[in-house]
Amino acid sequence: QVQLVESGGRLVQAGGSLRLSCAVSEGTINTYAMGWFRQAPGRGRVFVASIIWSAGRTYYADSVKDRFTISKDNDKNTVYLQMNSLKPEDMALYYCAATTRVGSTTRSFDYNYWGQGTQVTVSS
Repeated sequence: QVQLVESGGRLVQAGGSLRLSCAVSEGTINTYAMGWFRQAPGRGRVFVASIIWSAGRTYYADSVKDRFTISKDNDKNTVYLQMNSLKPEDMALYYCAATTRVGSTTRSFDYNYWGQGTQVTVSS
């Protein structure tokens, strides 16, 4: 069974950078895609970025396009989210997710495995 553990969340000033990590406990042999979602207080969980494991093809929400980069390290069984030019609106609890299902990767219900989240706080 796939288990995900996020790390790297912390307080950072607006305009700064941060890299989140998500370690996969049992490898990615059956993983089709992994993604990052975020949830701000009082708001719903929204898509941030995703990556198709085998092909390396990536997808981004318009709000983070050109600022965030999702990547993976096959040897470390880890996916990353590099966040640059952070804005106050990026402040949220960030979740890592994985899916074994082929298809869309931009919706919460596309995924069947979730981490517990890591908090990103952006100050002005």
